[in-house]
Amino acid sequence: MAEPQAPLSEARWRPGDRVPDTASMIRVDQAGEYGATRIYAGQLAVLASGSPAAHLVARMAAQEERHLKRFNQLMAERRVRPTLLQPLWNAGGFALGAVTALIGEKAAMACTDAVETEIDRHYAEQLRDLGDSDPELAADIRDFQAEELEHRDVAREAGAMDAPAYPVLTTAIRGICRVAIGLSKRI
Repeated sequence: MAEPQAPLSEARWRPGDRVPDTASMIRVDQAGEYGATRIYAGQLAVLASGSPAAHLVARMAAQEERHLKRFNQLMAERRVRPTLLQPLWNAGGFALGAVTALIGEKAAMACTDAVETEIDRHYAEQLRDLGDSDPELAADIRDFQAEELEHRDVAREAGAMDAPAYPVLTTAIRGICRVAIGLSKRI
């Protein structure tokens, strides 16, 4: 059974145009925000309580919780099913956060840098695909994209680029994000 789609504005849609798959967008965005909350939970489980890095992570985690709450609301309103991979993102996100924090605070920040860089790319692609077809969803994505970029910048200011093997670490994490995004759209 096909999932409901938000109607395209008549000014933009023409017969033969591709209809943006907003259900898939909401599913993958909810999964991504859920994964982000789990990454930060893993980092907070390892980072020294009260450390500057833990303080930064806790602030970013609170914003991710707000993003997740909004996508959960959109899923319920639009009757979008969650990804079946949620248990994997639960464990995998926590493990990624914990492992990077165990490497060190700068590696934890490099993880944020990599994830948010990939999420910025992903959100930009979604906004391009949406055009003016779903103003409500586009507004949420734009708002969250701005906060994700802020997270990336905060992580860089906190020494992300000084992490051990920064290019290798961030390339690997960005690859993991791309795979998770691709899978969560469909499964």
